[in-house]
Amino acid sequence: MQTAHFSALEAKHAGLDRKIAAESQRPMPDATTIAALKKQKLRIKEEMTAQ
Repeated sequence: MQTAHFSALEAKHAGLDRKIAAESQRPMPDATTIAALKKQKLRIKEEMTAQ
């Protein structure tokens, strides 16, 4: 069960990476959006390392 949860967290983390990269590549990237995505990514990483 825990490995499934960890895998789900890894998938979310990778998805946020892709969203951050996509937003950064836009002609006028939204800094607020990027900051929010990075905060979400950090929370997920913290949860992954806590296990």
